[in-house]
Amino acid sequence: MKIIVIGSGLGGIATAIRLQAQGHQVTILEKRDQPGGRAYVYQQDGFTFDGGPTIITSPYLIHELFQIAGKQTEDYVTLVKLNPFYNVRFPDGSVFHYNDNYDDLIQQIRAFNPEDVAGYQRFCQAANQVFKKGLPLMTQPFTKFGDMLRVAPDMIELQSYKSVAGFVNQYIKDERLRQVFSFHPLLIGGNPFQSTSIYAMIHKLEQQFGIWFAMGGTGALVSGLVQIFKEIGGKLLLNAEVSEILISDQTRKATGVVSKDGDLFEADAIVSNGDVAWTYLNLIQPRFRRKYTDAKIKQMRYSISLFVLYFGTNRRYEQMAHHEIIMGPRYKGLMNDLFNKKHLADDFSLYLHRPTATDPTLAPSGCDSWYVLSPVPNLDAKIEWKTTAKSYRDKIIQFLEHHYLPQLSQHIVTEYYIDPIHFQDTLNSYKGSAFSIEPTLMQSAWFRPHNQSEDLKNLYFVGAGTHPGAGIPGVISSAKIVADMIGKA
Repeated sequence: MKIIVIGSGLGGIATAIRLQAQGHQVTILEKRDQPGGRAYVYQQDGFTFDGGPTIITSPYLIHELFQIAGKQTEDYVTLVKLNPFYNVRFPDGSVFHYNDNYDDLIQQIRAFNPEDVAGYQRFCQAANQVFKKGLPLMTQPFTKFGDMLRVAPDMIELQSYKSVAGFVNQYIKDERLRQVFSFHPLLIGGNPFQSTSIYAMIHKLEQQFGIWFAMGGTGALVSGLVQIFKEIGGKLLLNAEVSEILISDQTRKATGVVSKDGDLFEADAIVSNGDVAWTYLNLIQPRFRRKYTDAKIKQMRYSISLFVLYFGTNRRYEQMAHHEIIMGPRYKGLMNDLFNKKHLADDFSLYLHRPTATDPTLAPSGCDSWYVLSPVPNLDAKIEWKTTAKSYRDKIIQFLEHHYLPQLSQHIVTEYYIDPIHFQDTLNSYKGSAFSIEPTLMQSAWFRPHNQSEDLKNLYFVGAGTHPGAGIPGVISSAKIVADMIGKA
């Protein structure tokens, strides 16, 4: 079959590799001047900045892609395990060095609150059960309501009706430790107080498989995957933005796509790695959308957005790890502001990425490459980012300089930022959401937009907005689901 993949994010590339390996003729159409989607790479003044995803939690999913293409991962990209996975820092100055050394974790928990040692052990047992039953759901398609009914007893047993924070708080009493073991939904655009407790399995996922980094950055991983895709016969076209999915009135099937330059690409099947809501609203005429009407799309809950500042310093800050999670003075209140009130609060929690802690080649000698990420409301908040971005940037830099990175403002030699407008206009994400549809219980599994469109049977979706969800493991798993579906079609 001729298959068009719209978008070259990790989900799109992974799908294209699998389908090309099946024997199909696959072409990826990418809007931008380089592949990667949210994993776009920015280079300026000798610094390299990964645009988005940097945390690899399931390296076996990556190895599978190279094996399917008849290749070896290590011939294309080098993955290294990090230690610590993250430093989690609190306003009182305490730091939790999050890793997969059980004895070390127990020792740290005891130092924070001795009474939580037994609670953490019980939490681990519960999280293991969630992992055993929840992980297979990541590569299981949910195309019929019967699929959901079949797993419903397990979902109830696993307390999926609880939030991740609610699940963790049953076992942990120290407020700081509660945050350490419940913040993970934020990495996939979820509110720890609203995301289903199934995502508590991320803790076990990390403990079992570790946290990894691709030397050269996530962009090096993208380059390696694109290379093997081309080596097995796939085609990637850059600067090829799709303007419409063509649909037959007679068969109500997609027949191809048209680019903004007017080029026609015929196809027997189409895979969209673009934002699900954006794809339906902008590429498919309303008369072909009986299920995903404008009204249905607009009534769904969308995740938060991000303000991300990329910057290079002419000195190194060796006290900081590769991944730093900096918690603010509020937790639940801040989440409520971000997700529900759509309010840009005066305080914030930050994710600080310093890849030069692992790979110094991403910056000039003696320098550090960074990005600092602040969760912010999506565009429902009506924030004027053109006027707000500069002051918000200054506030973050002042905070980091005062608390963690001495004299930072004097040492920044290059910088660049993206905000919700970038997610909307450049990444074609509805409402500027950074993670597409929010991962609540009623927007997960069967309740999430399906991997196979319910309106057009030869249109498929991969990426953050479909099942199983955002994050590198999620989007690569969606690729496996779709490739299996097409292979059986």
